[in-house]
Amino acid sequence: MPLIDSKTGQVIKDYSVDQLKERANYMRGLDLISLCSAKSGHSGGTLSMMDILSVLYLKIVRHDPKNHLWDGRDRVIWSAGHKAPALYISLAVSGYFNEVELAKLRMLGSPLQGHPHRKDLPGVEISSGSLGQGLPVALGVAMSAKLDGKDFKVYAITSDGEQQEGSMWEAYMEAGNFKLNNLIAILDRNQLQIDGRTEDVQALEPLPEKYKSFGWDVIEIDGHSIPQIIEALEKAGRSSEKPTMIIANTVKGKGVSFMEDQVGWHGKPPSREEMLKGLEELGLSKTFDLDKYFKAGNDHQAAVEKKLADKMPKFKRDYWWNKQENMKVVMDPTRMGLGRALDEFGGDERIVCIGADISGSITISDFYKNHPERKKRWLSVGVAEQGGTTLAAGLAKEGKIPVFGTYGVFSSARNLDQLRVSVCYNDYNVLIVGAHGGISVGPDGATHQELEALFQMCGLPNMHVGVPCDAIETKRMVKDMLFEIVGPKYIRFAREATPVVTDEKTPYKWGKATIFRFRGEKPNFKDAFETYLAENYKNENEKLSLVSCGPELPEALRAAWILKSDYGLESRVIDMNTVKPLDKNAIVRAAEETGAVITAEEHQVGGLGNQVAGIILSGVNGGQGKAVKFAMIGVKDRFGESGLPWQLIKEFEVTAEHIADRARRLLNLG
Repeated sequence: MPLIDSKTGQVIKDYSVDQLKERANYMRGLDLISLCSAKSGHSGGTLSMMDILSVLYLKIVRHDPKNHLWDGRDRVIWSAGHKAPALYISLAVSGYFNEVELAKLRMLGSPLQGHPHRKDLPGVEISSGSLGQGLPVALGVAMSAKLDGKDFKVYAITSDGEQQEGSMWEAYMEAGNFKLNNLIAILDRNQLQIDGRTEDVQALEPLPEKYKSFGWDVIEIDGHSIPQIIEALEKAGRSSEKPTMIIANTVKGKGVSFMEDQVGWHGKPPSREEMLKGLEELGLSKTFDLDKYFKAGNDHQAAVEKKLADKMPKFKRDYWWNKQENMKVVMDPTRMGLGRALDEFGGDERIVCIGADISGSITISDFYKNHPERKKRWLSVGVAEQGGTTLAAGLAKEGKIPVFGTYGVFSSARNLDQLRVSVCYNDYNVLIVGAHGGISVGPDGATHQELEALFQMCGLPNMHVGVPCDAIETKRMVKDMLFEIVGPKYIRFAREATPVVTDEKTPYKWGKATIFRFRGEKPNFKDAFETYLAENYKNENEKLSLVSCGPELPEALRAAWILKSDYGLESRVIDMNTVKPLDKNAIVRAAEETGAVITAEEHQVGGLGNQVAGIILSGVNGGQGKAVKFAMIGVKDRFGESGLPWQLIKEFEVTAEHIADRARRLLNLG
């Protein structure tokens, strides 16, 4: 049944095959526009889905754009949440909102987040983005319908790389056992995932036989043939005993010649020129008022920037990065330090690196990129974090030094029980990489912004935890973790380019804090600070200690500059790059000698701060600690959002200005 009015039961509009073809092509044009406006997002897998989605949303699914919570509606569950632009386009052409809003994709304050959030946008059934979870949720939705005797259908949109997650196969088994004939899964089988072709990364075939063995009906179609899509969905809707899997064979990037079947277009948006070329190939050059779309996006960004500027704490000057004629910094992503370390030190035959489909993004694949002889020690598990973690444990048992890496949300949470039992309980020598830490990850949004890892990792016995402040310290720490630290270890670092504030001469020692002292403005920001190992530092009677880690440390350093320049306040900045074990002596000394402590972290507040507070209160030897003025800066018990990285740093109030403002209130500076 097509779109209907839920109050009258009347058809809003029924589409012919030719009209659905036109709509699919039009939706591809909207996709190019929205992704170009966002300057980020997933092109290939959204373009491959449009023929399926035009049929699903405009011909098959029972839904009412004016009554999105109508109980009798069919449910469409997006397990492949990274294809969010395709979901938003499907909703827009169905009438849920004005198509011009698509130009605000992935922007701060827009409901069109990088991965869908059900609380933001009518028509989004579940928040998703972490692969392997949407289909199991759809299973529960379908089971609920059975229990309540309701006749709605549940459609689950899945991707082929996602089939490598073990949670998918648990759901397939359960759905087959429960005979959920109201559950219909649609697999966008475009053969590509981030790290390459699925059959090269982690082979999936023979998929039809696998699904059948789990008790599913299987229909295999050309995912670009509108008649075949209609026939398959209608047949699946008539199933009387089994859930149905529709394997839609598609071409990634369909409709745009330079994107078709190209792995590099998985998570890449088109430039303005590429968008125009794509629209021309689709025959849509004169279809859209591009000025109207891009004005909507630009106006939205301008409003966001003004709102952020209005709420930022004010000081005598603009101390933002590289705004002054002096105090300049070089920006470099901390993740690059991992790649450089593995490239330089990966020759040790004990080292085995394990990739989980985002290898280039986190730079772990630099291990073998320039060293083909190391390829035998490179293992790709695909989208399978739990399996990668336990594989690493087995390798470590036999004397290898395994390095398993993915985004921090997956390497510290999806696999937490495997880390707890197989790695930490066994006390195995495994290095776990948690990339993309903090809200500065940017437009991908909450599902990909790791804000909780310090709670999880520091709570595991035997685990060592490091959070380096810049790319140089990251490289030094990785070397230590490979060869000096024996046992479970976790390193957390960021995605975006952040200030480089150290060099090879900066004191660094695992388990020991580094002290930074602002000495006056210099041409280069880094040179404005003298650095010391905390154990060698002599008290200078500062009035405040700023304890930080990771890329938030440069913000603490900038706060020290602001406080000295505007208020004459001397601050001791402590780089707590080793979060477990913490340098307790450095913390207690700072509390006793300065009398005021502020912790700053790009993390849920307390991951670092609670530990520091506990040490201050208990003292070094567990005796009576000294009461001090204390405050914490961090993310305030909320999930992240989509937006530009530096916008999010301001929105979530973890900038140097927020640290300095908290200091002036804590110390009554006026």
